[in-house]
Parts: sequence; structure tokens; C-alpha cells
Amino acid sequence: MALVLAPEVPLRDWLEDLDAVSERSPGFFTGRPIIADVSSLKPSKSELKFLLAAFKMRNIRVIGLEGAAPENVDADMPPQISGGKPTGEIDVPDAANAAVVAAGSPFADAPVPEKSLLIEGSVRSGQSILHPEGDVTVLGSVASGSEIVAGGSIHVYGSLRGRAIAGCTGNGKARIFCRKFEAELIAIDGLYKTADDLGGKFLGQPVQVNLDGDSIILKTMD
Repeated sequence: MALVLAPEVPLRDWLEDLDAVSERSPGFFTGRPIIADVSSLKPSKSELKFLLAAFKMRNIRVIGLEGAAPENVDADMPPQISGGKPTGEIDVPDAANAAVVAAGSPFADAPVPEKSLLIEGSVRSGQSILHPEGDVTVLGSVASGSEIVAGGSIHVYGSLRGRAIAGCTGNGKARIFCRKFEAELIAIDGLYKTADDLGGKFLGQPVQVNLDGDSIILKTMD
């Protein structure tokens, strides 16, 4: 299971967009396997080395290359991969995939109607749900080692044990709701707290998370 990043020219602008995603959702790429699809770039060996170095500087772990000319791939570079596609283990809607993976800025100037994503079940360890277009609702639980990334709010009807990243496209009004709070990380609009920061006060309780200025506020729900 890997996320595909497809850089385009001008590369400097594309990297700036990538940095904007990282700033708004800290830790989003941490530990996540990435495939770099360079088909549209058609990079030379030196350009490919520059791109891989740029990923490394951003702590983005590239596990494979797609679309690179074989003669430009050195032995110390990630291996060539072809025919990659989303699997059933990762729920990435087409529009969300286009927003993060495809060319250009992930943040379009024109307003886009929000759409909700419903997960009828639980999110298992290792799964990643990416939906920057709107809210995500999980009828089951979110396991440790999994994550939900939403442009809007996140609603978890069971236990939240993994990572919940709401408002990833700059929505400071987004919220996180869960029936049983055991999260590894929570984030709204780029502000985040880890389990170590949160302590045990809200552990196991039904919780609502929202922003108040630059502060993350947790409240128990009746």
C-alpha cells in the first residue's frame, strides 16, 4: 500500500504545493510509503537525483519509481515499478486522488462543493483514508496504525485509536468526533497533538475536538 506522487513542471511550484500540504497536515507523509510517478517529467539522471534529494529533505520515503527511463535509474535509487494502482486496502476516492496526486496545486482557487465519505465498517491497521473534499464518517472504529485525513470534519462512531487529521485543506472550522478516544494523533488545519501531549484525561471517553484560535480544544460529549 503506497501513495503515488506525480510531480510536474515547473517542479519548483509543485514542490511548493507539496510543502503546503505538509505545513497544513504535519506528519502526513511520516512513515508513509511513496511511489514517485515521473512519467510527465521525463527527467534526466541529474534531474531525477535532484527530485529524490528534494523528497529526502522533506522526510518523504520513496520506495519506487514509475515512468523513469531505465538508463537514468542508478543502483542506489528506488527500484522501477510499473502498473501501480490503488488496492482495496486503501480507500482513495478519485477526486481525492486527483487533488493530492495529480499535477498542479492541491488547493484550487475555485470553490468546490464538499462531499462526504461514509466508511461502513472499521479502518484496519495500516489503512489510510484520504478525502480532502469534505467530511469522513466511520461507522466502526479506527485502529492503531491507521489514519483518516479529511478536508472537513471526522466522525468516528467507534473507537479512535489511530491518527485523525481534519481540515487538511485549510478548514479551521473542522472538528473531530469519536465515541471512544484513544488517538495516536489528532490534527485540525495543521495544528496537532500526539498521544504524549494529550495525557490520559480524555482516554476512553466520547470526545469532540475543535480549534479555538491556535489551540486544540478537547471536550467530552454526553
